[in-house]
Amino acid sequence: MRVSEAMTRNVSIASPDHTIQEAARMMADIDAGVLPVGDNDRLVGMITDRDIAVRAVAAGQGPAARVGDVMTRDICYCFEDEDLDDVAHNLGEQQIRRIPVVDRNKRLVGILSLGDVAMMQQGPAGEALAGISRRGGMHTQTGNHSRAGNA
Repeated sequence: MRVSEAMTRNVSIASPDHTIQEAARMMADIDAGVLPVGDNDRLVGMITDRDIAVRAVAAGQGPAARVGDVMTRDICYCFEDEDLDDVAHNLGEQQIRRIPVVDRNKRLVGILSLGDVAMMQQGPAGEALAGISRRGGMHTQTGNHSRAGNA
C-alpha cells in the first residue's frame, strides 16, 4: 500500500508570515497540534503547539510573533508514492507522530499521521491507536469535550 492511500489530503497550511496567534487558531479549528508551513507552494517547516509554547511564549514573545521565527525548519517528510509500511517503520524509529507528504516535485500534497497508519492496520493495536488518534475526545485541543462516567 502507498502513502497516498492512507494520508489526509485536506491539510491546513500556515505561512511563515502568519502570527503564532493565527497558527494557534488554525490548530484549534482543525483540533490539531501541528501545521505544515508553506511558502510559495513549498514546504519550509512545521509549527507545533509545543513550538508556540516553548520557543515563543516561554521566551517572552507575544501572540504577534511570526510563525517563521519559531517553527521547526529541519523537518522530515515522505513521498506520496512510498510504501506505507516503510514510512510507518521510519516514523516509529524516529518517534514522529505526523509527517508531511510531498509529491516528487516536493510540493505538499498531504499529511500522514499515526492515526492514518492505524486505520490501515488490522488487529487490536491498530484499532486502539486509531481510536486514540480520532479527533475530539477528552484531550481535544480546543477543550470542548464531554466526560463519560463518573468524575
